[in-house]
Amino acid sequence: MPGIESPCTWDEFISFVTDKIEPLMDRTDRIGFCFSYSADITPDMDGRVIRIDKEVTVTGSEGKLVGASVLAELEKRGISGKKIVILNDTVAVLLGGAAMLDKSGYGGFIGQVSGTGTNTCVSLECSAIKKLGTDSKRGMIVNTESGLYDGIPGGDIDAALDAQSNNPGSKKFEKLTAGVYLGELCRRLLEDAAEKKLVSENSAKKIKMLGKIDASYVDAWAEGEKLELVSDCASDDAFAKYIATVLIIRSALCMGDNLIALGILCDAPENKPVCVLAEGSLVQKCRLYRQTLEEKLNTEAENYKLSFELHVGQETTLPGAAAAALLNA
Repeated sequence: MPGIESPCTWDEFISFVTDKIEPLMDRTDRIGFCFSYSADITPDMDGRVIRIDKEVTVTGSEGKLVGASVLAELEKRGISGKKIVILNDTVAVLLGGAAMLDKSGYGGFIGQVSGTGTNTCVSLECSAIKKLGTDSKRGMIVNTESGLYDGIPGGDIDAALDAQSNNPGSKKFEKLTAGVYLGELCRRLLEDAAEKKLVSENSAKKIKMLGKIDASYVDAWAEGEKLELVSDCASDDAFAKYIATVLIIRSALCMGDNLIALGILCDAPENKPVCVLAEGSLVQKCRLYRQTLEEKLNTEAENYKLSFELHVGQETTLPGAAAAALLNA
C-alpha cells in the first residue's frame, strides 16, 4: 500500500491501483472499487476524495475523483470502455456479507468495520432520510463515517496522540477505537506510567525500548501473553495487562454504542434481530474485543426492545465490491 512508509502522490497511488487490475481488464467491462477513505459519492457512483487518513499520506488527493482517475489511467494504457463503481469498504462488508444470508429473517442491516480503521453503515428506507424529501420505501445504504464522531471525551493521552497525528482534530471516535491507534495509545500510556514511576525501574527500561507497536501486542498483553516485553515483575505484568484490557474494552464499548444507535434508527420489529455484518482485524482476531462487543449488544439492546445478531466475515469486501459493480452496471 503506497503512502504508509513514506508519502506518495495521487498519481502514484492511482498507478499502483491500475497496475493491480490491468491484467484482469480483458475479462470484464465493470470494476468495483472498495475505497476505504472518506469520499463523497457522486450520482454516477464515482467518489470524490475528502481525505485519505489512517496514517496514510497521499498528497494531492483531496477533491480528486477516484473512478475517473482510474479510468483515465487505463485510457493512457490503451484500455477503454470500462465502467467503475466506487463504494466504501464498510458498505462493501454489508453487501458482501448480506449476499450469503436469508435476508427475510432480519429487521435491519448494519455494516461494521473494526480493524485498522473504524466505521459503520446502515441500510435504511429512503423515507427515513429526511433531507431526501421522499416517501419512497426503496432501500439505501448510508455510510455514516462514524469515525468522525467527536461526542465521546478522551483523556490526556488521547489528546496528545491526536495532536501528533496526520489529521489533528479529526476522526476522534476512530482514534479512540481503531486498531491503527491502539498500539500507539498503549505505548504512550505505559511510557506515561514509567515516567510517573508507577512501574519498576527495570520495567520502565523495557517500556522505553518498545518502539512502534500495533494492536496485536495490545491483544496479547490483554490475554497475559508477551508481557516480558514490558514487565520485569508480577505486579507490572498485572499493570500492563490492565492497561491493554481497558483500551480494548473501551474500543468495543464505543462500537457497541454506535451499533445500538443505528439499530434504533433501523426501527426493526421486536421479533426480528438487527443483523450486524462485521469485518476487520479487531473483531476478527482480538479475543477480548468481540466478547465485550457481543456482551454489550446482548445486554443493553433489551433496553431499546432490540436484538442483534453479529456475523463476522472474512474478505467480504471482495464480493461486496463485485455486487456493487453488478447492481450499478
